[in-house]
Amino acid sequence: MIAAYLRKLFHRDPRAPSVYGVLRYRWVEESFSATQPLRNQRPLPGSALFMGNAMVEGTIRLMRGALLVMILVMMGRIIYLQGVRGNYFFETAEDNRIRIHVIPAKRGSIFDRQNRPLVTNTTSFALVIVPQDLPRDPRERTHVLQKTAALTALREEDLTFILEEYKKYSFEAITVREGIPYETALTVQVKSADLPGIRVESGSDRRYTNVYGAVTTSTPQSLSHLIGYVGKLSKKELEEKYMLGYTPLDRIGKIGIEAQYEDFLRGNYGKKKVEVDVSGREQLVLAEIAPTAGRHVVLGINSEWQKHLEDALKRALRAANAKRGSAIALDPQTGTIRAFVSLPTYDNNDFIGGISAEKYQELVQDSNQPLFNRALSGQYPSGSTIKPMLATAALEESIITRATTVLSTGGLEVGQWFFPDWKAGGHGATTIVKALAESVNTFFYIIGGGYRDTKGLGVEKITTYLHFFGFGDRLGIDLPGEATGFIPSPTWKEQAKHEQWYIGDTYNISIGQGDLLVTPLQIAVATAAIANGGTLYRPHLVERIIDPVSGEVQPVEPQIIRELPIKKEHLALARAGMRACVQTGSCRALAVLPISVAGKTGTAQWSREKNTHAWFTGFAPHDDPRFVITIMIEEGGEGSKTALPVAAEFLRIVAKE
Repeated sequence: MIAAYLRKLFHRDPRAPSVYGVLRYRWVEESFSATQPLRNQRPLPGSALFMGNAMVEGTIRLMRGALLVMILVMMGRIIYLQGVRGNYFFETAEDNRIRIHVIPAKRGSIFDRQNRPLVTNTTSFALVIVPQDLPRDPRERTHVLQKTAALTALREEDLTFILEEYKKYSFEAITVREGIPYETALTVQVKSADLPGIRVESGSDRRYTNVYGAVTTSTPQSLSHLIGYVGKLSKKELEEKYMLGYTPLDRIGKIGIEAQYEDFLRGNYGKKKVEVDVSGREQLVLAEIAPTAGRHVVLGINSEWQKHLEDALKRALRAANAKRGSAIALDPQTGTIRAFVSLPTYDNNDFIGGISAEKYQELVQDSNQPLFNRALSGQYPSGSTIKPMLATAALEESIITRATTVLSTGGLEVGQWFFPDWKAGGHGATTIVKALAESVNTFFYIIGGGYRDTKGLGVEKITTYLHFFGFGDRLGIDLPGEATGFIPSPTWKEQAKHEQWYIGDTYNISIGQGDLLVTPLQIAVATAAIANGGTLYRPHLVERIIDPVSGEVQPVEPQIIRELPIKKEHLALARAGMRACVQTGSCRALAVLPISVAGKTGTAQWSREKNTHAWFTGFAPHDDPRFVITIMIEEGGEGSKTALPVAAEFLRIVAKE
């Protein structure tokens, strides 16, 4: 019928006249015949031949060409969409219909040496947005964001900012707010039917416990510096770890053990292939791979020791009217940390679900820096605690022998300069054991920088031996943020201060003063090397890692940094001098303890206006060392009056175990 109509439509009438010599085609829309009289109408000759609209041949050809082009374009587009880009659009459609959701693994726990849990996992809720599922219409999108903001006490601008920041992850669930209350989560879940792209995800929060095993509420505990906390990934962290399987919904260890052992604690995430509706809501689970729980980490920390040391340090700070200090106890035979205290501290539970801006500002603006781990990152002049290490260096380089005697008369005069002993009038005839027991400065000035005809170690050899003991370097403890300390040199002084190196600079290093900087951890590890007979161990907190599924235990073996190039008898003399410090010297307060102790006090000058730093380092039992104890109190005054009592209180308690 259609073909007949087209033939009729474009059929040329041989009777049709031409106009201006151009043939017309018969295309009659309206016609009538008036060849016969009709009422009042008179007949019109020829009216039956043609009457209506006509098109010229050129126009018809043009229309045919246009129609052909349109058909070709449409066919080409169909071939392109179905053939060339077919797979792409198929995958896009599948992405809209089928999603891969990650299933977070249960994070591994952290235990102390007695297998007491220091952290637990609790159920939590988070508000998330999937940008791909938000309405495309700007007005509808704005309405959804406004309603979401009203339900969760957020600002619409905050939601918009988050969406812009994570626009690269349009198919991912992006965390907007962590730790939302159960009532809010329930409300959002009910209202989410009218809020496409908005949903509530359940997960787990970390709750950090104190040394008694009870949940911390408001009292900060010193374990916070060790354990750290987890938090939402920053944009930079997400970009770095996205290809490793992390998502915008993830949390990651930020500092402490949580950060250092992230790969063990995190576990292996599972995957769930689901079919979703147009609003992105899960309709059907197509496939699922279960997650694998993270491994447990067991620390060498003795929680009871940690508490005793923390309490003792707090009392000493109050007595000295000081605010900042640190204390370390470690096993000299393995390098395992048994207690690790830095005060003031903070409550890592404040960071659960994201710390409030007010609380964070309170922490960062506190002049005592509670977030700063002084035992690990604090750098101070060592005072006399470095003298046992320099004594062994002088013995090894044959600067002195066991029998060498130096006369201390109150200090040394070099030109117009005077370098004093701490004791007016001096200490008299001094051997190496007495020099360590009474911390005789004159003895160490001479063995360090020399005097008159007596040759000293010199700054180069002092630097070499200090490096042997781990100073000026990171020891590699399994915590982030370790400082290196600093050993000054003539080249550094010339470049930094535009001054030449004087003999007085060498004297200052020899007694742990001047520009020399050490960390409390370095002093503890170096003391351990003297105590154990010359092995410098890498300090570590973790003793073993446990797979909760298989029960497999992976022990963390002690690591030796180096064996000191110092003879055993020279190290034994240093131990004898530290033992004499307890028997007859500045550490006599420890002589009454039910355990034999060897130690060294230190008083470090660092400011003309402010009080000195107080140090103590030592080990016990003297003849078979089981632990090293190092105390540092900022602006605490004399080490024998402020730091040593902390060690005495701690040793009195642990000696009973």
